[in-house]
Amino acid sequence: MNDDKIGLSRRKMLVGLGAVGVASAGAGLGTTAYFNDTETFANNELTAGSLDLFVHVDYSEDQGSYAQYSTEPGTYVDGNVVGIEGQQIEGEPLSIQVSDLKPGDSGEGEFCFSIVDNPAYMWMCGELTANDENGMTEPEMDDDETPDTGDLADAMEVTVSYCTPDGDGGNVIGDEIVSGSLAEVMLALQAGVPLSSDGDANAPLADRPTFDGVTEAFTDGEPNVDEQCVCFTWEVPTSVENEIQTDSVMFDFEFYAVQARHNDGAHNPCVEFDTVVTTDPGPGVDRDGDGQGDATGSWITARVSSGPTTVVQVELDGDVYGGGNSGLGEWPSNPNAYVVEANFDVDTDGLGESPNDDFRFGYGSASSGARSGGIANSTSGASGDGGYIRRNIGTGGNNNRTDTAAEDVPGFVALESADQLTYTFVIDWTSGLPALSSVPTQFVLSEVFASDGGEGVASPNSSNDGRAAIDNVTDASGVINV
Repeated sequence: MNDDKIGLSRRKMLVGLGAVGVASAGAGLGTTAYFNDTETFANNELTAGSLDLFVHVDYSEDQGSYAQYSTEPGTYVDGNVVGIEGQQIEGEPLSIQVSDLKPGDSGEGEFCFSIVDNPAYMWMCGELTANDENGMTEPEMDDDETPDTGDLADAMEVTVSYCTPDGDGGNVIGDEIVSGSLAEVMLALQAGVPLSSDGDANAPLADRPTFDGVTEAFTDGEPNVDEQCVCFTWEVPTSVENEIQTDSVMFDFEFYAVQARHNDGAHNPCVEFDTVVTTDPGPGVDRDGDGQGDATGSWITARVSSGPTTVVQVELDGDVYGGGNSGLGEWPSNPNAYVVEANFDVDTDGLGESPNDDFRFGYGSASSGARSGGIANSTSGASGDGGYIRRNIGTGGNNNRTDTAAEDVPGFVALESADQLTYTFVIDWTSGLPALSSVPTQFVLSEVFASDGGEGVASPNSSNDGRAAIDNVTDASGVINV
């Protein structure tokens, strides 16, 4: 066979392909008689739905012979519209003012919700906006040990609970959401509290029961509300003395409704986080014994909201290790020896000095190191699992640490979610934290870590399921401005 007869030069190949192209184009000039039909869908329109939250308010206060006050029936708040059914008032948000407050005075309120058009997840937020001394009277000088700050926020006792109307104008009080002094409650609400429509204070964060949507906020002049409401009570105990004279407080409640569709309800709308640190991603626990982790990712994600009040939200990925509401129940492996901790280096002690763990804010079991130390040092009778501060004022590489229970620190709240996968620390730098000379202007979140002892995370274990390979300490944040 002669190879020359079957060869194609590049020139011949291009010409041949060109001829094919022309032939194809020529074929396209003919007519066709294929059967065909056309259906047209015209004037298409997409209209966004709506979600409008109405908060119905029923509030009253008891100041004995001095004053009795209650909101008018049908009072509601919808954005900047405040009023009762048929009487809308454009203006500032609803404001309740109490004057001449004295020991023994009390008040109570009920918030019920109409979410027009769509079901939604609900959040409750709050903030203590003022706690003023307003000078001191002569009797107050004898009792007041904090002449530069007000005492009323610490003296008032507040409870926030789920409640349902009883049909006779009253309420059936359900699970407690948060309680304590006004300062403590507002600090917890500043971090955001997810609400569950079944009134379960221990409901998991993600995919918790949503609040139903309604077609209109009022039906025949009556509020058309979800069955689940939120109630709060406040009281100035009669044991309080002259230290609160002339003091005043201001605080805000806020409620957020976020659409339920395409959403698991886990995003916190109460806090704007500006810094995120994570552990190194990697394989999680091998539960099916195939030699590979069932999930891959960062076990710890910590979000930080900077400011005079700093919020740190620590989330543990239960798929990597933990289980939580999935029923796996791995975290904490030892419920008597677990901690979740955020380590801060503050500029008031010198950034980057040794040691640099100036403040360790944490949550731990009653017998864990720093929590146990805080309980032993407690002046308020702290007990059980809870928050703590480990303060280190050491210098020159030498530690000098003191443990304090969160119950003994008005400016610190530590919260653990019901599924033990979310931990929230709220830190008020202006409140006079242990051995803090002044409010920091900068800090570094040196690390966030979690440990549960025994055969827990990051430890070799008899089941050989890969826990030892899970990173349980985050990277540092870099310098954050307060």
